[in-house]
Parts: sequence; structure tokens; C-alpha cells
Amino acid sequence: MIILVTGAAGLLGGEIAATLTARGHGVLGLVHKSRDVRHGAGERADTIVWKSAAPDGGEIALVAGDVAHPKLGLDPDRYEALAGEVDMIVHCAAITTFDDSPENYEAINLGGTQEMLDLAKRAGAGFLQVSTAYVCGERDGPIAEDESSPPTSFANPYEQSKFEAELLVRMAMSKGLPAAIARPSVIVGREADGAIAAFDAIYAAFRLLAEGRLATIPAKAEASIDFVPIDHVVNGIVTIAERMEEAVGHSFHLTSSAPMPVPDFFDLIGSYDRFSQPELIAPEDFDPSSLSPFEARLHQRIAVLYQSYFCRNPLFQNHNVRNLIGSGGPAADRDMMKRQIDFAIRAGYLRRDSKAA
Repeated sequence: MIILVTGAAGLLGGEIAATLTARGHGVLGLVHKSRDVRHGAGERADTIVWKSAAPDGGEIALVAGDVAHPKLGLDPDRYEALAGEVDMIVHCAAITTFDDSPENYEAINLGGTQEMLDLAKRAGAGFLQVSTAYVCGERDGPIAEDESSPPTSFANPYEQSKFEAELLVRMAMSKGLPAAIARPSVIVGREADGAIAAFDAIYAAFRLLAEGRLATIPAKAEASIDFVPIDHVVNGIVTIAERMEEAVGHSFHLTSSAPMPVPDFFDLIGSYDRFSQPELIAPEDFDPSSLSPFEARLHQRIAVLYQSYFCRNPLFQNHNVRNLIGSGGPAADRDMMKRQIDFAIRAGYLRRDSKAA
């Protein structure tokens, strides 16, 4: 099968492209600014520049394009050649930060999804949308996979843009496009050893907490964070793509089997001798004016972006994943998360002397 992976130079896209290649698929990797496809603990994948045919396996053929532009910014002949190659599209490309402009979310997360849906229709290809489990918004309790009703509120514009992108996919499904939706939760490194090719998103909060730069953060004692290893997410996405006939029309929570309670996560960080122990403060008791000027700036710039994830307790059901793959994700327990922190220390992202830094 010839599979086009968008966002192939991103953290998740690189892992997916490398895994599909290892499984013998011909892989086209759509890239934009970066042409560097990495996987594992940062290894570079073997790549070539796409000409007119996808490789049989072993290499990823890179296609330079932009999902925010009509027909990906390709000339008509090249676009038609691409449409003639593709059997399946795995759409990963998106803005994943929480504080970008409304215009960029609209152009890339929504407009980019529509462009890829148009290509799938032109190609007669299957389509797998990589979304997020947190399209549930600021909800607690059980969250069903195929539920698509809008939440009353979102924690950030990223979540909202991914929910709205799902609506575009569902509209295309209703018109006959064979499609499915994959919803990872908070992605961390591999289950076995914590290895990850890049330290994105939530790792920035890890570092600030471990270094004691954020000594306090508003959080709820009953909250949990659904950490999921990247290898479970990638295996799920690749399996869905390979078994699209069974997956079509469904959403899949690529999440843990049990999320990590926020107090346990804070205790784990504090268990390292040279890391600081974050203090959990109930949101209603948190007073930003009590912070030092330096910590107040960090709260304004960074902590507020992740604060909602320390205050929610969504419980992601994964019946569809279990039926298709045979098992859900591993529990986000202390041992698994310790391996994540240990890898970040070995890689130099977290310093052993953070408290003294």
C-alpha cells in the first residue's frame, strides 16, 4: 500500500512514517519547512526526494508541500501524479501548540484537513485523521470514542480546532469517503525506555516543575493526566490505516488504560533527590499575586497553557481500540512515567542538578 503521511518531519509523523516503511509499505512523507524525518530516540530515517513514484520500501519519499495552500502548493501535474499514487492518507500535520493565532488554526488545522480530504477524494484513497482525545474539552468522567457532540467549553483553541477538523472528516464520511479518526492523549516516550525523538509540549511543563521554576501550580487532587507512550499510539495508527475497512466510520482513543493522578505525578517528580517537589494548590486558592515576578511571568507565558490538564479527569473509553487491536494502552503508572523522566535526564533535557540550577 502507498501511504501519504502529512507532517512527516514532526514527532508523531516521523514515527508513523518510519514504522509504515518498516512494515513494507511505500511511504510518501509530506514535509514543509523541515525535511528532517526522525524516529526512535532521534535517529534519522532514510529519505529520498519524491519524483513520480513511491519507493517500494526501506525509504521515505519526501514531498515538499504546504497543507495550508490549495492543492498543497503543487503544480497541477505534480498534484495529479500524487493523487495517482496514494492508497491511504494519514493526516498528522497540524499546529499543536496551544497559543497560536486564530488565523493559523483556521488555515492549517481546518484548511489543511480540508485540503487533504480533497486529495483523498481525488485519489480514491482512505483517510485517517490524527486528532486528540482532548476534543472532549473541559469534561470529566467517561468519554466514549464515537461520541461527537460538542463540549460546552474547550481548554484552548488547539482543542477546538481539532474538534472542528473532525467535523470536516465526518462530513466527508457521510458522503462516502472511507475514513476514521485516531485520538491520542498526551504523548510521551516509548513504554519500555522512555525514548522519544523530540521533547515537545508537556515536557516543557515537566522541566519547569522539576527545576523548581514553577513551585506551585493550580491543580485538583482528583485530576488525572492521560499519558500514553508513543509506540502504542503509532502501532494504533498504523493498524487502523492497514485495517481501514474495519475501522471506517469510527474514532479510536489511543490512550492509557488508566491515567495518572496529578498528585502521583507531582510526587514522582519530587521523589528525585535534586528535583523540586511541586506544590498542588486548589484553583480557588491560587493567588498569582503571591508569586515572585519571575515565576509570575512563567505562569503567564507557559503554565496557563497546561493548567487545564492538571484540573480535569476525563476517562477515555477504548472499546473500539480493543476490538480492532486486541488491547488498550498501558497504565500511566509510576514505573512507566519514571522511565520517561529517566530518559529525559539521560538525554540532557532534564538536568540531575535541576534544583541547584
